[in-house]
Amino acid sequence: MKAINANSVKCLTQKSKCICADNSGAKIVEIITVFNFKTRKRMQPKAGIADMVNVVIKKGKPEIRKKVERAVLIRVKKAYKRNDGTRIKFEDNAVVLVDEKGLPKASEIKGVVAKEVGERWPKVAGIAQGIV
Repeated sequence: MKAINANSVKCLTQKSKCICADNSGAKIVEIITVFNFKTRKRMQPKAGIADMVNVVIKKGKPEIRKKVERAVLIRVKKAYKRNDGTRIKFEDNAVVLVDEKGLPKASEIKGVVAKEVGERWPKVAGIAQGIV
């Protein structure tokens, strides 16, 4: 039986609400698009762990509310299987705001980050409290 790659488990769609786990001033964000996701006609794009998404900030500081930003998913509630056979899931869906190159806009991340994020976005994992 072939092991499922963690990036193949896509669980968050458009309009999914996530917690912003950094100190950029945003609290709750909503996913509006997923970058580099190819789909068929009339199918919604889905995002998984370590994917870059476009988000709109719903709650947070007044100067950044209603702005469209890029973010990277660092935690997902849906359980996924790693290549070594372990299953992992987190207690919330969380993102970190980044720029076009994938560099984080904040200086620290609250909580832990998945190992897949560290492999794909090393600068995001560098400011995290821990990697699981």
